[in-house]
Amino acid sequence: MIVTLVVAGEIGFWVVLALALAARYLLRWRTVSTALLLGLPLIDLVILLLTVLDLRHGTVASWTHGLAAAYVGFSVAYGHYLVTWADARVHHRFAGGPEPVAAPKYGSARAVHEWKIFARTTLAAAITVTLIAAMSWLVDDPSRTGALDFWYQRMGWVLAISLVIAGSYTVFPKKAAGSR
Repeated sequence: MIVTLVVAGEIGFWVVLALALAARYLLRWRTVSTALLLGLPLIDLVILLLTVLDLRHGTVASWTHGLAAAYVGFSVAYGHYLVTWADARVHHRFAGGPEPVAAPKYGSARAVHEWKIFARTTLAAAITVTLIAAMSWLVDDPSRTGALDFWYQRMGWVLAISLVIAGSYTVFPKKAAGSR
């Protein structure tokens, strides 16, 4: 059930975002668009609330409960970034806005970009482990929440991979073709 909830939340995020951008740029309904965009965090709250209620009603935690926490963590950390990214592209395509600025591909600018991604990933991991700890605390029965513990290590791996990527662009900056 929780996996279905997370998938529905992800689909809901993109559907609500598409509706908000269509309202803003195709229909010129700025107020409706803003209301829809403000509703995006509600999707995360619903996922979190239903996950906690599932645990509070006696369900033994599984990896899916941790997945819900990770979804919320990454949604909070990356949500504004994704909305801004999509908004710039739709604004350009349908409303004559300026061409969106692409992520830098080379040199120190790319390294800075990757460190910003690492910072977002660190925030996402921190939110995820905080939510998992809170779920474990709320249930207060280690025999029912033990399956959540592996998410601490999983988030550590996610951070390590993100750190290696950011570090690699710093130590070995990618150069444009034809440059030295």
